[in-house]
Amino acid sequence: MDFTFSEEQQAAAEAARGVLAGVAPDGVPSPALTQGRPVADDLDRTLWARLADADLLSLLLDEEYGGAGLDAVAFCLVLREAGKVLARVPLLESGAAAAAVQAHGGPELRSALLARAGRGEVVLTVAAHGRTGHDAAELAVTARPDGDDWVLDGVQTAVPWAYEADFLVVPARTGDDRSVLAVLARGHEGTALAEQISTTGERLGELRLESARVAAQDMITADGAWEGLRALLTTGTCALALGLGERVLAMTSEYAGKREQFGHPIASFQAVAVQAADRYIDLRAMEVTLWQAAWRIASGAPGALPASGDIAVAKIWASDGVRRVVQTAQHLHGGFGADVDYPLHRYHAWAKHLELSLGPAAAHEEALGDLLAAHPLG
Repeated sequence: MDFTFSEEQQAAAEAARGVLAGVAPDGVPSPALTQGRPVADDLDRTLWARLADADLLSLLLDEEYGGAGLDAVAFCLVLREAGKVLARVPLLESGAAAAAVQAHGGPELRSALLARAGRGEVVLTVAAHGRTGHDAAELAVTARPDGDDWVLDGVQTAVPWAYEADFLVVPARTGDDRSVLAVLARGHEGTALAEQISTTGERLGELRLESARVAAQDMITADGAWEGLRALLTTGTCALALGLGERVLAMTSEYAGKREQFGHPIASFQAVAVQAADRYIDLRAMEVTLWQAAWRIASGAPGALPASGDIAVAKIWASDGVRRVVQTAQHLHGGFGADVDYPLHRYHAWAKHLELSLGPAAAHEEALGDLLAAHPLG
């Protein structure tokens, strides 16, 4: 495999750095200051518009929808930059949902959503956490055909940007044990939202569906549609975690180089250097496993295990790695790291959210074990 990025992929990352350069992490609303309440009532619409103007919301879309036709690797490069600055936008969810509609949706659905999503005119999100956040999302909602329509019942918890998105993509299970996707407008008849608060302080939504009737053209019933969407969401979460971890380690390095004890910078102390070196190793492992997973998604190349195995490995490293990075950063910063006027505590809150999002490391270790049992190596 060759992990050298193409010119188009590098251009996407450079464009993202340019747009995100003006985002100040210490200006991101702090969950420590709004306990029990959401940190904001809306996503960062100004940043969302700038991302749209830079054509970064349409990376995965084909030219006919105004997109660049790039792949999961380019998408993850952009998400990595977003993670560095704690960008308060549904870049991952909206981009992944649009990619699923493009790959598997019908012509009416593609025509209605894709070009508008690429221009930032509509926001998409995905209900991917199931009933409790621990069970499979597709099992939390049932879908049954009824005449020309489908009827959905169930609950999805912790839906990101549920109150800000214009459309929600909801996985569901049919009576014959197939996974389907429903694309629902926010406020769709038969649906209700209840407010939840993330560790980041952002507002999430518990989505309840009670005999929600969905037109056939708004359903995606193709085999593999949900599995592909979940794979891209999980890999994109790893990219956000990598970017966050890289920025936190850089902050820690800068602080340790200036903070003095006993007349010397603490970075010169062996105990500090060893801890920082361990976290650097974590980040490099997070990076290589991320690009392996993104490459498998983008190329469709075969491997010893299905692509879901590489995605599980990437998420294991991302979940454990980002937690260790922020914990070490807090330790080396001392009390300064808990100061709400300093951005580190915000990174810690976001890291916890990413660690648990779409399954903690233990859940993916179990999935990897099942894959290894079904596909013995050697």
